Amino acid sequence: MLKRIIQACFLIVGGTLGMLLIPELLIVLHADDIALLNNPYVSVLLGAIIFYLITFWAVDHVIYFMKWLEEQLVKIPITDIIFGSLGLLVGLLAAFLVGSAFSAIKVVPIILTLLFGYLGFQVGFKKRDELLSLFTKSNKKKNTDGEASEEDEEGYSKRLKILDTSVIIDGRIADICQTGFLEGTIVIPQFVLNELQHIADSSDALKRNRGRRGLDILNRIQKDLPIKVEMYEGDFEDIQEVDSKLVKLAKISGGMVVTNDFNLNKVCEFQNVAVLNINDLANAVKPVVLPGEEMNVQVIKDGKEQNQGIAYLDDGTMIVVEGGRDHIGKRIDVLVTSVLQTSAGRMIFAKPKLLEKAL
Repeated sequence: MLKRIIQACFLIVGGTLGMLLIPELLIVLHADDIALLNNPYVSVLLGAIIFYLITFWAVDHVIYFMKWLEEQLVKIPITDIIFGSLGLLVGLLAAFLVGSAFSAIKVVPIILTLLFGYLGFQVGFKKRDELLSLFTKSNKKKNTDGEASEEDEEGYSKRLKILDTSVIIDGRIADICQTGFLEGTIVIPQFVLNELQHIADSSDALKRNRGRRGLDILNRIQKDLPIKVEMYEGDFEDIQEVDSKLVKLAKISGGMVVTNDFNLNKVCEFQNVAVLNINDLANAVKPVVLPGEEMNVQVIKDGKEQNQGIAYLDDGTMIVVEGGRDHIGKRIDVLVTSVLQTSAGRMIFAKPKLLEKAL
């Protein structure tokens, strides 16, 4: 189909140029007195035939260029295209208005068109975030009583949920989606999928297994769970880090980053990007452990500090047992002394109950 369209364009261009140029060529060759050649229909036909013959050589190159251009445009985020085009139109309009004053000097309008068109595109492209915020700012306003409206609350729950690589590999996101606690549309960026594929193709067995697990989780979310999933095909060529691309995508789309990465969580908070950390959710639903509570644990290994031992609960929560190094490999009763809870997880500090009795 594309090949026929290109050939048709060549025929039209060839016919037009033949009608305009062949009569001039005949005058130069002193052949304008030949009635058969000095005919507009013949000129159009000759031009069309010449350009049709050229297509046999040029059509493959043109098709290759068109497909390459299409691939490049698909990778560009739609917001970049829209605001860049708007800036270009404003620049061309300004060039037309200013150039009309210099219409007597033929070259000035051309220079102004190129200059203002370039400046308009660059301003629209680089200021797209600020322009986008002008359209979305009204959605973030609150009622006069200080509470968000019902529409804002519903919009918040329906915002795009953008998954990062770590939360996909973790796998718990699939269970959360299955329970229905996560509303809205799940977005899988193409650059996250590419990173997963790169990990799955790693020569390291551990990384390879983690990457394949992530791909299996994605297939489960897309095929087996009752939640809407979309792919984001765009990319940000000027940004190298995947985490930075996620933050950028969340900004321009008004979405929320879903992660279990502590550092990405902090970056999102610093840049005022909404973030859902599933470690926070896991901590929120864990059984509450209070200082003074007793529990029975098995000390597995020694800790970083002197005489410390390390144990774990069934949900993976780490317990630091003061004076527990002498009980490695044993099950002992401990007394909780304090609990530290952060987005990175929960840590419990305890001491052996027998030591408490001895004191």
